[in-house]
Amino acid sequence: MRRADFLRPEAFSAMTSTTAMTDRFSLRVLRRYTTTRSLRTTTFVLAASAALLGACGGETANEHAVAARTTPARITGTALRVQDTSVVTTFDASAVAEPMQQATLSTKLMGTVTAVLVHEGDLVRAGQPVLRIDARDLTAKATQAAASIADAQAMQKEAAAHEARFRALYLDSAATRAQLDAAETGLARANAGLRAARAGAAELDAVTSYATVTAPFNGVVTRRMADVGTFAAPGAPLLTIQETSTLRLSASVGADAVRELKRGQSLPAMIDGAPVTAVVEGIVPAPGGNLFTVNATVANRSGAHRAGSAATLAIPLGRQTALLVPAGAIIRDGDLTGVMVRGAERDERRWIRLGATMGTHVVITSGLRSGEEIVVPTSTSAER
Repeated sequence: MRRADFLRPEAFSAMTSTTAMTDRFSLRVLRRYTTTRSLRTTTFVLAASAALLGACGGETANEHAVAARTTPARITGTALRVQDTSVVTTFDASAVAEPMQQATLSTKLMGTVTAVLVHEGDLVRAGQPVLRIDARDLTAKATQAAASIADAQAMQKEAAAHEARFRALYLDSAATRAQLDAAETGLARANAGLRAARAGAAELDAVTSYATVTAPFNGVVTRRMADVGTFAAPGAPLLTIQETSTLRLSASVGADAVRELKRGQSLPAMIDGAPVTAVVEGIVPAPGGNLFTVNATVANRSGAHRAGSAATLAIPLGRQTALLVPAGAIIRDGDLTGVMVRGAERDERRWIRLGATMGTHVVITSGLRSGEEIVVPTSTSAER
């Protein structure tokens, strides 16, 4: 087409029509391609979702099948129907196991420790020597006291003979009454001097006895605060001995807790997790107002419990109704606790909440109702 023809209106109209037809054809092709691609994408997504759901459904079915095969309908064990039981409620008061007798040994002397005859943990008997202090100065004084007694005895003997002689002369009227009175006075002074000398020797013996420190009772040495060469002063602590054949538990409780307690009453207690029986020794007011200290004694002749151990004293508060199950019926899974409840067709595990332990039984606070039947499983069933 020549340039002149191209500029004609007829030629321009023909070109415009051709372009419009081309655009409409391209738009139809684009719409058909987009629709086909969307259908393919949708089909792929639906197929993938179906496959995933099929896999999940298969796994769930397999898990249920495995659980059905591994969980028996009935658990091997003893069936037990739980009932409401009247139990005594208690309050566990914290206490400390203290020795019934404890003594810190010291001396009245001032001197150097020459021997320590025991070590911490040693058992001692009453009167057994445990420590000695240098007392050489007292030995010299003891010799002086013995000489004083000998001198007083000689003077007393001479005065007695003098008094007897003047009494005989007085009876023969060869001596006056004044001479006899003087002889009797001399004898009395000699007797008094002898008694004073002996008293001084006894006092010296008492002081000398402090040079050897002895155990005041049967017990165990718990602290040794002196060694050989230590300078001992009057009243300074040297050793500590405890008598632990009987322990005392002291606990502070409120007024409501001691209202029903009596002296001589037996109470359950724990010392370092070991169950013991305590006997109420006494109840005294404690500082602070509306508080009382309960003292109870525990026999410990075998020495199984140590003084200073943590303890709890079960103070009875009254009676209440509770559900009790044997401790062997409790099933534990981590921090969870449960029991096997017997149903019409199969046994099921039910999670429960535990309360206090009472001997071989445990209080159930929630999760179980009176009249329901539980199973105390055998060891094999519990493991399964």
